[in-house]
Amino acid sequence: MGDYRVGLGIDVHAFADPVEGRELVLGGVRIPSERGLRGHSDADVLAHAVTDALLGAAGLEDIGHYFPDTDERYRGADSLQLLGEARRIVGGDWAVVNVDVVVICERPKIREYREKMRENLAAALGVEPSRVSVRGTTSERLGFTGRGEGIAAQAVCLLERIGGG
Repeated sequence: MGDYRVGLGIDVHAFADPVEGRELVLGGVRIPSERGLRGHSDADVLAHAVTDALLGAAGLEDIGHYFPDTDERYRGADSLQLLGEARRIVGGDWAVVNVDVVVICERPKIREYREKMRENLAAALGVEPSRVSVRGTTSERLGFTGRGEGIAAQAVCLLERIGGG
């Protein structure tokens, strides 16, 4: 039996005030929206959840340890680039078997953007898109996502050890 590890990542960002002029970025895709998400980086909840799932599967620290929001180098950072850097931190002894991520929001609907999100996340992870799944759901108008106050994402990542020890 191989050496497998599972990691779970969860991220949440509130919507920014429209006057802040933030773009809405999900899975590296810029989605037309009146407002983006508030955050130190580009606030891409999908990429952040996947990054934490990847790091967790490898038994490493969380995203804030490697890319703290107190570090000005990461202000406005492209979260797909941070995911790629996290993949390098995890190292070549671990192969990404698959990643599954769920976006939780009432709006925007992500159906038409999912394929590009899959491709972007897969490229950052160095895997083929068939190993990445992106799905959307609502919270049936309950809680902060249901009230349209923000977006949440949950991700799971399965790694397999392919070398080293």
